[in-house]
Amino acid sequence: MKSDVTGKPSGTDLAKLRALTDADIALDDDTPYDPNDPAAVEAFWNNAIVTPGGGVDATLAALRRARGPARKPRKTQLTVRYSPEVVAYFKATGKGWQGRMDAALKEWIAQHSG
Repeated sequence: MKSDVTGKPSGTDLAKLRALTDADIALDDDTPYDPNDPAAVEAFWNNAIVTPGGGVDATLAALRRARGPARKPRKTQLTVRYSPEVVAYFKATGKGWQGRMDAALKEWIAQHSG
């Protein structure tokens, strides 16, 4: 089974995929899309939503997090190192621990500003 960029199995059975014949993957006769018809191809791609990544779940996730052309990101992505005790404490608080860490840092700034 092939792995994706995260190292997790992709779920694709490559042996089964390679064993398919042209007849196995041919379009149904009642399918309106014809890859040999330039107008059909153009119409298909005009209605397509192209996103990086893997499959329907990734596409839906990308659409949910899309912010639009005039919106700026709310947060800045960076790489930072914390002591293991700090990370363990916040991770032990469960899902959303990064948000709680952000809130704790904001609280510290508020108390020490001025």
